[in-house]
Amino acid sequence: MSTMNFSVPENVKERFNRAFAGRNKSAVVTRLLEEAIAQAERQQVSDAAIERILARRRTAPPTSAEEVRRIRDELRADAPPAA
Repeated sequence: MSTMNFSVPENVKERFNRAFAGRNKSAVVTRLLEEAIAQAERQQVSDAAIERILARRRTAPPTSAEEVRRIRDELRADAPPAA
């Protein structure tokens, strides 16, 4: 197991100690770090998806509102009825 050292404001340390009194603080911090990592990874995936969409929009030919309506109506006509 590795050790990490962090500097946090004293009031955060006190609140953390009160909130997690009697619990394994290493386990709590590990869970919080895992949640933060997962959130950062989701954000990276989201940012990459947005960049792909924007890149396509820069190179895709413009589509008129009329064309969008026509395609939407075709797709709706082909869709199975709602239950």
